[in-house]
Amino acid sequence: MRDHEPASDRRPGRRLSTRETAELLGVKPETVYAYVSRGLLSSKREPGGRASTFDAKEVETLARRNRREAAGSPGSGGDLSVRTRITLIEEDRYYFRGVDATELAARHSYEEVAEWLWTGRLTPGMTFTAPATTVEVARRAVNALPEHTSPADRLRVAAIAAAAEDPLRFDLSEETVLGTGRILIPTLVAALPPVRHDHEDDGPLAHRLWGRLTGRRADEASLRVLDTALALLADHDLAASTLAVRVAASARAHAYAAVSAGLGVLEGPLHGAASGLAHRLLLDVLDQGTAVPVIADELRAGRRVPGLGHRLYSGEDPRAHVLFGLLEQVPHAEPALLAARDVIATTARHAPLHANVDLALAVFTASCGMPATAGETIFAVARTAGWIAHALEEYGERPLRMRPSGHYVGPRPPQPLPE
Repeated sequence: MRDHEPASDRRPGRRLSTRETAELLGVKPETVYAYVSRGLLSSKREPGGRASTFDAKEVETLARRNRREAAGSPGSGGDLSVRTRITLIEEDRYYFRGVDATELAARHSYEEVAEWLWTGRLTPGMTFTAPATTVEVARRAVNALPEHTSPADRLRVAAIAAAAEDPLRFDLSEETVLGTGRILIPTLVAALPPVRHDHEDDGPLAHRLWGRLTGRRADEASLRVLDTALALLADHDLAASTLAVRVAASARAHAYAAVSAGLGVLEGPLHGAASGLAHRLLLDVLDQGTAVPVIADELRAGRRVPGLGHRLYSGEDPRAHVLFGLLEQVPHAEPALLAARDVIATTARHAPLHANVDLALAVFTASCGMPATAGETIFAVARTAGWIAHALEEYGERPLRMRPSGHYVGPRPPQPLPE
C-alpha cells in the first residue's frame, strides 16, 4: 500500500493506514484510536506488521456520518441529537451500556457501576482512592467557604482545587481521563465537612460519604440504600447537567472543568436540588400528620408537588421503585415511607402522578437524620461518574460540534447609536 494512494480508493478489501484514516475523517491520529476504543471504528494489524489498519468502507461510513452532523448541528437551528453508547431509557426502564441499570445497582457497588459506565468492564471489589495531597488541597479550599455554602458549591470548589493540583488535567487521553475520574470522585467526598467525628476515610465510597451526611451511626441496611442510590443515579442519559458537561467537553475543556459545568446546572431546583424540596414536603407531612393540607398549600401556591412525575416515565420511576423496596428494611424509615405514600395517594385523587427518585431520596434523607441538602449531595457525587463517561465519549467526537444557531428576534440593524 503506497502512502500517496487516495483514501477514497474503493477497491474491495481496501485497508487504510492510521494517517489516511485521520485525513479522511479530518481528525488527529489520536482521535482515530479514540474512535476505536469507543466502538465507532474497528482496527486490525496486518500479518507481520505493527501498525493498525482500518476498513475503508467503515471509515467512509463514519466520515459521512460526521459530515451529516457537521451540516446539521452548527447553524442549522434543528434539534440537538447526540449519539451515545452509555444510557438508554426505553419503556419505563433504563440501561447502562445495554444492561438493566437497576439490576446492576442491586448487584454491584457504585464504584463497580462507574467502571462499567466508563469502560464496559466490571471490576469486582473496585474502590476509588485519591492522593493525600489532592485531598488536602481540596479540603483547604472547601473549609475556607462560608458555613452556609451549598453542597454543589462545595463540590465545585473541591473540583477546581483538585484540578489545580493535577498537572495532567489537560491530557484528554482515555487512560488519563479515567484516572481523573477515579481520583476526583473520592476527592469530592473527602473534601466535604464530616458530621461524625469517627467518619470513615477508606473502604467503599458510600461508607465514606455517610459520615458527611449525618451524625447517626450507620447500619448495614442504610448503607446499602446509599450505595444503591449512588449507583442508580450514576447516569440518566442527557439530563440538563450532562448536556452541559458534553458542551464543555466538546470545547475540549478538561474533565474537572466539564464536571464543574455539570455541578453548576445541577444546583437548579428542577434538577439535583429537587430532592431537597421533597425532603421538606415530607417533614411537613410528618409534622401535620396528613398530606392533605400540605398538598393543598403546594397547589394553592401554584407549585408542582415535588417528588412526583417524570417526563421520561409513564409509571413509577424505576429508581424510586428499587429504593422504596430497600427502604422497607431500614430502621426508623417507616414514618417517612408512610408519609410518602400519603403524598402519592392524596395527589392521585386529582392527577395520576407516580413517585420519582427525588421522593425516594427524600424518604432516605429524612429517615436518617440528614439535612434537606443531603439528596443534592448524593445526586452530585453519583452523577459525576456519568459526567466522566459522557466527557470521555465527547472527546472522541468532532470538536465544537455542539453549537446550535441563535434565532435573532431583536431589532434589525442598522439602528442609531444610543445617546
